[in-house]
Amino acid sequence: MYYERAKQGIKSSTTEALRKFYEKNSYSLLKSEETFENLRDLADFWNDVSNQSKDRFSEKILRKLFVLNYAPNGMWYYFVSVYYLHNRDADGNLDDNAFDAFLEKIIAFIWTYAVTNPGVNMLRTPVYAEMVNIVNDKPVSFDDFKFDISSVKAAFLNFSFNNGRPITKAILAWWAFLDDAQELLSLETVFEIEHIFAKSRQDKEHSLESSKSLEALGNKAMLEKRINIRASDYRFEDKKKYYNGYINSRKQEKKGTKINELLSLAKTHDDFIEADIIKRTNDIIERFMQYISQNGLAW
Repeated sequence: MYYERAKQGIKSSTTEALRKFYEKNSYSLLKSEETFENLRDLADFWNDVSNQSKDRFSEKILRKLFVLNYAPNGMWYYFVSVYYLHNRDADGNLDDNAFDAFLEKIIAFIWTYAVTNPGVNMLRTPVYAEMVNIVNDKPVSFDDFKFDISSVKAAFLNFSFNNGRPITKAILAWWAFLDDAQELLSLETVFEIEHIFAKSRQDKEHSLESSKSLEALGNKAMLEKRINIRASDYRFEDKKKYYNGYINSRKQEKKGTKINELLSLAKTHDDFIEADIIKRTNDIIERFMQYISQNGLAW
């Protein structure tokens, strides 16, 4: 429906019910052979996304699609669908570099909007306008919705990245894949949010001067659920064993994490303290501000 709306030049943030949209003119759009073929092709595309098909997508595209899987809302599915249907070639392929640039830009925009303008309803206005640009062969630029970096940075610094907010895991997924050494991860793996400095450690030691440090971005990372269950209450020097993997008393191999940053921290740090949390928080936020600018979204 979003592709057809865009072709009709509809930018309204109010979306009609699916049936109401297609019942116009005696369901002429629904009865169109082109509509059916588009739906079938789109289903094949998303099946390949779900299967992380290396026949269809390059490594860099699969990495971006993994990050988008953790988007704070589902608007990106509609956005990418419109992009695909308009820009595919006769064999259903997309220009790799152009698609990569598009995915980079929508990650930067959607992630930022989730902090500065929370809620999927707020996102509809800029995204619907860009959908119309796509079908009119205009570049996705968000010219009317660009960000003031100083204001965005202040919003990020004051934002509570609680585990219950989808944007928290979204930022952590984006951060993990900034590392070129990070291998592509399976969409089937369940990831949770790890507190590198454990909550239980703070309860026992009270060594963090600010209680906000515990929930800061710099104290959080994505971690496989199977590991997080075991590692959640340990001191950092003990957690390193679980990050790296080990052989238990029964001679069974317990595999470590595939999150490269945690493996690097385990190698370079004997402990992870408040100063590390503060530095890592600032690094994440500063790098994201650069990411916004690099994608032409700052004014």
